[in-house]
Amino acid sequence: MKIYAPKYYKAFKCTADACSHSCCMGWEIDVDADSMRKYAACTAPYAGEILSSIDMSETPHFRLLEDERCPHLDDTGLCRIICNLGEEYLTDICREHPRFYVDTIRRKEVGIGASCEEACRLILTSDMYDVFEEIGEVPDEPVETEGNFDAGFHRTRIYGILSDDTVLYPKRLEKISSEYGVTPRLLSDDEWREELSGLEYLKAAHKQWFSAYSSDLSTPSEDEKLLERALAYFIFRHCSGAREENEFRLFLGFCLFMERLFSSLIKFGEANTLSDRIKLLRTVSEEIEYSEENTEKIKTVFAFI
Repeated sequence: MKIYAPKYYKAFKCTADACSHSCCMGWEIDVDADSMRKYAACTAPYAGEILSSIDMSETPHFRLLEDERCPHLDDTGLCRIICNLGEEYLTDICREHPRFYVDTIRRKEVGIGASCEEACRLILTSDMYDVFEEIGEVPDEPVETEGNFDAGFHRTRIYGILSDDTVLYPKRLEKISSEYGVTPRLLSDDEWREELSGLEYLKAAHKQWFSAYSSDLSTPSEDEKLLERALAYFIFRHCSGAREENEFRLFLGFCLFMERLFSSLIKFGEANTLSDRIKLLRTVSEEIEYSEENTEKIKTVFAFI
């Protein structure tokens, strides 16, 4: 089966020690079975240090330091596993991050997730988010869907509405909501703020940030293209793998909500530069997208509206 990626995908490269928000901090990093076997078989001195850093209780994972840094992150922000052994000794999760994969009825797709600042930069600054390029093949088989439901067809249809610059951006959002019968505005802003207050947060300050949520569709013109691209990313990531129509609608509601949350943070968070906006999108992503529990809480709301 062929594998496809958005046009901007090939431009992604980890910025390593130049990154201002290392993915090697604050996350529990699981160690897969193949990597465990590599470390156990390796005779290099550093392999012993790796093995001693792994917590074997339940799912094996690297034991974080007190400041929540990976024990293999050096003071300059570089990975000591790569420096000592090479990239082939990275765990699956470290090697793949921030990539994610989507299975559709026709093909497999790969993207880069917005918890990474460099990924956010590409997502928010790249044109032609609707252009996907073939990048290789994988042995996987196409997935089966209910009644041959094709999420890709609906994604293309929504992208056509979203990219129509002859229509004001708020009107484009309203048209998408109307045609698919789902909108965050079916709950009041106060109700959404209550939902947001019940999430689990990596940083307590973000709970206060998210309390600024507003469904108001008025948006400064200079931010509309950023919001359009962010919504396109959310739709790609969350809607493309839908197996039937109701699931697609539920996921689309989640995406529209995430776009409004991002918009709220831009308006009320004093995000004056592109760099500020990139950090806000990363925050929305890591607090909700990268928390399975938080994502499900938000998606579940749309199952009842």
